[in-house]
Amino acid sequence: MPASQPTILATSMGFASRGRGPYDWRPGPVFDLAVELAGAPERPRLCYLGTATGDDPVRIAGVYGAFSGSAVQVSHLSLFTMPTVPDMRAHLLAQDVVWVGGGSVANLLAVWRVHGLDAIFREVWEAGVVLGGVSAGSLCWHVGGTTDSYGPDLRPVTNGLGLIPTSNGVHYDSEEQRRPLYHQLVADGTLPGGHATDDGVGLVYRGTELVEAVADRPDKAAYRVERGPDGTAVETRLEPRRLGRAEA
Repeated sequence: MPASQPTILATSMGFASRGRGPYDWRPGPVFDLAVELAGAPERPRLCYLGTATGDDPVRIAGVYGAFSGSAVQVSHLSLFTMPTVPDMRAHLLAQDVVWVGGGSVANLLAVWRVHGLDAIFREVWEAGVVLGGVSAGSLCWHVGGTTDSYGPDLRPVTNGLGLIPTSNGVHYDSEEQRRPLYHQLVADGTLPGGHATDDGVGLVYRGTELVEAVADRPDKAAYRVERGPDGTAVETRLEPRRLGRAEA
């Protein structure tokens, strides 16, 4: 059963480490939420896209390992060196959840557009498949945000898919350039107002409306950032609902 409305889960969180290696993952509680948003199917189908890290096979293996032994039926869509499924549209429409990993959002958007995924994802979203992701996998659904895609000095990205017609800030509390640049870009009109997330926080959108913020750890928050009447950025803290405990 698809989500009751087009749904996006845009986050600065995702997998948790089991501690036996950098990609020895287990699913964080955000994945339980994603399945719940998708109508709680008994055998949820989740497709992972690692485009933002060049379809790194080690990370892809980490995703399969994270869900090993669970009810989740995992697949992946890689685009290097060619799509790994014969019909991308049909494959994505058959999912309950699509999860997009972090990395370079600029590269992700360029490669997706070459393959027509920008149009496909709008159809998939409207069909009730839950679209989720972390970092680049959060930014991509919005108009834009701040990115390190171009180098260590953050720059704006303004050509996101725009399913959510606002901007997005990720890693808001863990990377010192993120908050001031996001404020600057909203204040000067480079980006529309939007929402930002500390690490460990996600945003749940039904249609294009934010319905709640969620967190998998304490003392974290989401933020609404708008351009004020005096031309400066105005930030409002949003307290998230706490999800199940995520081990470090």
